[in-house]
Amino acid sequence: MSVQKKRISKRRTRTRRAHHALPQLSIASCPKCQAPVRPHYACTSCGYYRGRDVLHLQAKAERKLDKKVTTKLAEKEAKTKAVAEKRA
Repeated sequence: MSVQKKRISKRRTRTRRAHHALPQLSIASCPKCQAPVRPHYACTSCGYYRGRDVLHLQAKAERKLDKKVTTKLAEKEAKTKAVAEKRA
């Protein structure tokens, strides 16, 4: 490995790193629900982008709820069958 010839000063290091800062994100508001959202991104609260429902958040939530309910019902049925088999 090579060894540097001169020590790099704090000023030179900081001057070089002056361009490493990230720009501040711009934030707009969703025209439907007024939630803060980045430009050219779909709204995470309502799922709309340019007047269309692109994320279908309501349908996803309903499917998730249906799945949860059906699994709980299946668990209850399995428990009742197990109890009935033990008694028999």
